[in-house]
Amino acid sequence: MGFLELTLIGIGLAMDAFAVSICKGLKTPKLSYSQTLIIALFFGGFQALMPFIGWVLGQRFEKYITSVDHFIAFGLLLFIGGKMAIESFKTDTDSEASGKFDIKELFVLAVATSIDALAVGITFAFLRVQIVLAVTVIGTITFLLSAIGVFLGHKFGAVYKNKAELAGGIILILIGLKILLEHLGVLNF
Repeated sequence: MGFLELTLIGIGLAMDAFAVSICKGLKTPKLSYSQTLIIALFFGGFQALMPFIGWVLGQRFEKYITSVDHFIAFGLLLFIGGKMAIESFKTDTDSEASGKFDIKELFVLAVATSIDALAVGITFAFLRVQIVLAVTVIGTITFLLSAIGVFLGHKFGAVYKNKAELAGGIILILIGLKILLEHLGVLNF
């Protein structure tokens, strides 16, 4: 598998993280460069780590992982998206999370958006892909797109605030639903 194919896979895998990073930017009223860097590192790091883990697990556990990965991703994104949507109806003084940078939530989102990368890593084991190159490309692309997503979300969210947070929550739920329906064979993209 060549660099071009790895780049395209990296872009494809990064799309969920990009969308979620936009949501994080929407939700963070006072965004700093360090917060943007942390968000991008979480998403890029997990997007690089999961294919490596999948590659290590390889062929032996493929049927177990791929049979439940979509349920895990759907559940995590439904939970976080639902929480965001509910919080969008609260005023700033009502919301505990308003302006709060929650590392635990970021961890859950990073895991949820990188579960597909775990399955890709399993296929890398079968295709004998150079795993160091693959995880470097995937992680770097996700890092860059996530940083851009946070910036774009923050700029948009500063204008629309609660509506943007509601939209972000709905987007997370829809991403989770898309993942679930694709793996169940209902959607074919």
